[in-house]
Amino acid sequence: MIVTRFAPSPTGLLHLGHAFAAITAAEAGERFLLRIEDIDRGRCRPEFEAAIFEDLRWLGLRWEEPVLRQSARFDAYRAALGRLEREGLLYPCFCARKEIAEEIARAIEAPHGPEGPLYPGTCRKLSGDVRNTRIASGEQYALRLDAAEAAKRVGSLTFKDHSNVVNVDPLLFGDVVLARKDTPASYHLAVVVDDAFQGVTLVTRGEDLLPAAHIQRVLQTLLGLPEPAYAHHRLILDETGKKFSKRDRSATLRNLRESGVTVAQMREKLGLAPQKQ
Repeated sequence: MIVTRFAPSPTGLLHLGHAFAAITAAEAGERFLLRIEDIDRGRCRPEFEAAIFEDLRWLGLRWEEPVLRQSARFDAYRAALGRLEREGLLYPCFCARKEIAEEIARAIEAPHGPEGPLYPGTCRKLSGDVRNTRIASGEQYALRLDAAEAAKRVGSLTFKDHSNVVNVDPLLFGDVVLARKDTPASYHLAVVVDDAFQGVTLVTRGEDLLPAAHIQRVLQTLLGLPEPAYAHHRLILDETGKKFSKRDRSATLRNLRESGVTVAQMREKLGLAPQKQ
C-alpha cells in the first residue's frame, strides 16, 4: 500500500504551489496523511493552521486522523540526536553565522552545496576538552553532522526518484546543522524521523527539494530507518518564472476562493486532471 503525506508549515496561507503539492500527494497513494510542521514556534500561528484545514477541505482532500504535529515530537527528535551523538557522528558548533561568513570569505575556494557555501568545519577540529569547557560555560551551540564520518559509515547509497535511481552524495550538504538551541531538530532530521514513524512509503514534493533526498537518505541509514521512494514533481511558477511564496496574497487559496474561483478552474490552471467524483 502506498502511503503519502502533505506536510505544510503554519507560517502563512497556502498558495497555488501548495495546492499542487497537496493534490499530487493525495492522488498518488491509497493512504494520505497530513502533518503540520510547526517546530518554529516563533513563526507558526494557530490561525494559519486552521486555514490549512479549511483550504485542504475546499480542495476536496481528506486525510487520516489524528493529524501529526511536529511540536509534539520533540522527544523523538532528541532520541535520534542522542543515537547519532553516541555513535560519534555529531559535534557542537559554537560559530555564529557572521563568523562562518567571514571564514568562508577568507578561503581561497569555498566549496558550495545546494544552500550555498558549505560550513568550513571550524569546530570539528576542537578537542573534546575544549568542547566540554565551552558547553559548561553556557556558550550556545548547534549540533552538526560530521559528514565525512557519516559517509564512511553509510558507504554507497542510492534513492529512487520516479523511475530513476540516483546515487547519493553524502557530502552534498557538508556538516549540516541537525539542531539548534531554539530549534530542536532541523528539517532534514525531523522529516526522516516523522516519515518513518508515520509509515510513509512515497515522498512527493517539489523538484527544488530533490537535493534534500541525499542527506535524508544518509540520516535514514544512520538511524536504521526504512527507505521511502521519492517523486519530485514540477514547481508551480508565477508569471515571472518564480516560485510562489506565502507573501503572494493574490495566489493564496483563500483569495482565489473568495474571488469566486472554483476548484475545477484551479485544477485546470495547475494542469491537473478533473477531480474524480
